[in-house]
Amino acid sequence: MAERGGFGLDLPDYPWNALAPYRAMAGEHPDGVVDLSIGTPVDPTPLVIQDALAAAADAPGYPTTHGTAALREAVAAWYAERRGVPGLDPDAVMPTVGSKELVAWLPLLLGLGPGDVVVRPVVAYPTYDIGARLAGAESVAVDSLDELEPAVRERVRMVWVNSPGNPTGTVRDAASLRTLVEQARSQGAVVVSDECYAELGWGRWDPAEGGEPVPSVLDPRVSGGDMSLLLSAYSLSKQSNLAGYRAAFLAGDPELMPSLVNSRKHAGMIVAYPVQEAMRAALGDTAHVAAQKSLYRDRRAALKLAVEAFGLRIEDSEAGLYLWGSTGEDTWTTVERFARLGIVVGPGTFYGEAGHGHVRLSLTATDERMAAAVQRLAEAG
Repeated sequence: MAERGGFGLDLPDYPWNALAPYRAMAGEHPDGVVDLSIGTPVDPTPLVIQDALAAAADAPGYPTTHGTAALREAVAAWYAERRGVPGLDPDAVMPTVGSKELVAWLPLLLGLGPGDVVVRPVVAYPTYDIGARLAGAESVAVDSLDELEPAVRERVRMVWVNSPGNPTGTVRDAASLRTLVEQARSQGAVVVSDECYAELGWGRWDPAEGGEPVPSVLDPRVSGGDMSLLLSAYSLSKQSNLAGYRAAFLAGDPELMPSLVNSRKHAGMIVAYPVQEAMRAALGDTAHVAAQKSLYRDRRAALKLAVEAFGLRIEDSEAGLYLWGSTGEDTWTTVERFARLGIVVGPGTFYGEAGHGHVRLSLTATDERMAAAVQRLAEAG
């Protein structure tokens, strides 16, 4: 009998498992845990979306991989109204089962493989790296293609942009995005921009407070009016409390989309029809987005003051659902200091070498739990 071979992919352990002892430590607090680590939404899914899901519940047939025409038209209209992207062809839009699966599988679906290079931000969501590995490609962490050696740069086939960034909350302005797009296009590389926090800008990026909207990679100021080799990914998880629905979409290059749709048809990567209808309702209603952002704005202001008084130096954090900062000590020392107050935070080490010494705190806690965290930090300070 032949010797049995090994099975399974050679991937690193899921990083969040390392938080288990600190979660246990935080759980010993007499007033319970305040979890500011992962960042899962906790507020109710808006009724306008729930109603749309329920109305579409009688769905005996298979949904379309490309998405209904009505949904794709709603996405195109949303880009025009909210992202400053006119003229997006609805055929160049596709719903995805959340954005994480898209990030993980997109390099493979684009046909990348051994010898190809996928560029990701220096401090970044780890799934960008995992996606490159699943395709057999090489992942390289830089924030500008100018940082690459010529021999590496010539092998770049895909560039991930994350603006607003997770975990740092950094925002690339239109000029910065345009420079990166021009660099990538000069060698035929695809630029994919993960923009799922775009509605959650703060300060200069908060239109409700006199700022400007976060620019998209499809914005004419960036694209030059040409969407070739550009893809924008967006998720409704954060802006609409739809993480449980797995509701996201990809839009951009009309020549790349047919192949992606075809590959996803073969793989059965399909968004359920009721979820597609819920997405359409979410995209057509701006009131719930503004209301949710107002909640996060208040929570952010309270938490920022409290952690700064506790000794955390906030860095970047211009947009998104997190505060990113450092106390000047080892990451895990800071994680433990928070855990002893019953507060779980995200270790910066999960986001690459440049994340060492940092922690990430989510704004996704109820008002009651956020108030508890603020009080504990004040007492500790």
